[in-house]
Amino acid sequence: MEQDPQPKWEGKVSERLPKATADQIWPLLNDFFNLHKWFPSLATCYGIHGTNGEPGCIRHCEGSSIPSTDTNTDGHSQPVSWSSERLTVVDHVERSLSYEIVDSNIGFKSYVSTVKVVPQGDDGQDGCVIEWSFNVDPVAGLVLDELVRKYKVGLQQMAERLEDAVKGLRKVDFLFLFYMFAAALDYFYSL
Repeated sequence: MEQDPQPKWEGKVSERLPKATADQIWPLLNDFFNLHKWFPSLATCYGIHGTNGEPGCIRHCEGSSIPSTDTNTDGHSQPVSWSSERLTVVDHVERSLSYEIVDSNIGFKSYVSTVKVVPQGDDGQDGCVIEWSFNVDPVAGLVLDELVRKYKVGLQQMAERLEDAVKGLRKVDFLFLFYMFAAALDYFYSL
């Protein structure tokens, strides 16, 4: 008798960024080949096919948050986990992207994920929320609640990095404007 297949696992986490707008965060997350800049447990992420940010492009990611299913000769897990991920949909108006894992050593089968940046406040200037949802076939050796917790912790850390980056950009913009103002004054007084 055939067993009923297990239902897909579904998870969704979100994190509020009170000091960064959706317009500031979206370009950083839409940089599909450079997720490692923001996601702390990724050691590297780079493009292996296509044009960054365009549907069909593929990135290769390596990290440590999800255990590898590969084993070395002594039967222990390999320390580096990896996945190749294809960008399937980008919606710049809704500030969302979806991707799927096409190959990995972390046991994910039929994995699809969506990341969305949602503006907060009437004018979108009261920060934003990043929503990250996924569905995947059940993964041997993992529990859904633990997987969702890993996503939540990762998203919290990623949100901190993104806000710090935006704050750094504002500081650079301010310093640039200050320098330009000082240079203009210097020029004006030299006349």
